[in-house]
Amino acid sequence: MSTDILAAPEVRGLQDRLWTAMTDRDEHAAAAVVLTALDGGIDAETVLMDVIAPVQTRVGTEWAANRLSVAQEHAASAIAERVIGALAHHPAVRTTPRLGRVTVACVDQEWHVLPARLLAEVLSLRGWQVDFLGAQVPTPHLIGHLHNNGADVVALSSSIPTRLPTAHAAITACQAVGVPVLAGGAAFGPEGRYAHRLGADAWAPDARSAARRIADGIPVPVPAAGRQQIDDLPHLGDQEYTLVVRSRTQLVREVLAKLESRFPEAAAYTEQQREHTAQDIAHIVEYLGVALYMDDDELFTGFLTWTAGILDARRVPAASLRPVLDVLGTELKDFPRSTRLLDEARTVLDAFLAPAGHNPGASDDRSALSALHPGS
Repeated sequence: MSTDILAAPEVRGLQDRLWTAMTDRDEHAAAAVVLTALDGGIDAETVLMDVIAPVQTRVGTEWAANRLSVAQEHAASAIAERVIGALAHHPAVRTTPRLGRVTVACVDQEWHVLPARLLAEVLSLRGWQVDFLGAQVPTPHLIGHLHNNGADVVALSSSIPTRLPTAHAAITACQAVGVPVLAGGAAFGPEGRYAHRLGADAWAPDARSAARRIADGIPVPVPAAGRQQIDDLPHLGDQEYTLVVRSRTQLVREVLAKLESRFPEAAAYTEQQREHTAQDIAHIVEYLGVALYMDDDELFTGFLTWTAGILDARRVPAASLRPVLDVLGTELKDFPRSTRLLDEARTVLDAFLAPAGHNPGASDDRSALSALHPGS
């Protein structure tokens, strides 16, 4: 049964049943939803892209809104991965490879594997020989795989923007051995603008689009002798990115030391809260670094807006971000691009905080900054 034939109410019904099973942490029930749909004649790609993928997106949305805990989000995501595995081994979806070879991998330190796994399965269903290397693939290992096995194209996935410098190195290295790169994932920005800026040969917003783009053919790059990242991003010549990243530990230490005087609530933090806060300040500096790498203000301001919303949903004062930006501004006053980014971020944050003083109430037992991301 094709996507066109499958009615919207039937899709929603499958999504709702899968959502219930995943959030109840019932792996067997989740697998039963998917396998029963296959047995009922719904094609595997429809199940992957119109049932499993939207439910996983909902998991992320519900976590961001503080309606799922970190543990619930991790459990649901783990079930989604295992359900995809069950689907892949169903007799009805076995496809004999008849096209070329595609390597699918997440960039080093990228642990959001589900988008890459969905692509790998869609490509397999369409007849490609797929080498799925999974999450967090170091670039030297990726290149070693290409030397040993070859590929018509590498599909490189990344969801977190702070992995963009690593993605850039992987793109350059793959192209240096003559293999084109298709980039995909939220890290590469709206309409893939960061993928294009980093020199990727192609970009796609989802697995179906990626499969079509690969089928259309991606020209093999002509290896450029001695090509480096700075050739794509000339602004890296000012060394701001390198200097800020190298001084991250010192910057975090300085922000922590001066936080209490600018945000009195920090004086009452427990040792664990201070540790969480240090981790999250480091996360802010990391985003500042990648914004410097890409020379893109929106990358940093977008992160600050998203973070303020995450904090707000958890009844944690988003105003706690302001002193962090102020201290960083003082520490980096001699860095013009950093100063620009921090000034713009303060303007955006102040606009977020402006309505009615934006006081969501007392914070919970976490530190004011410890809700920045699922891993904290």
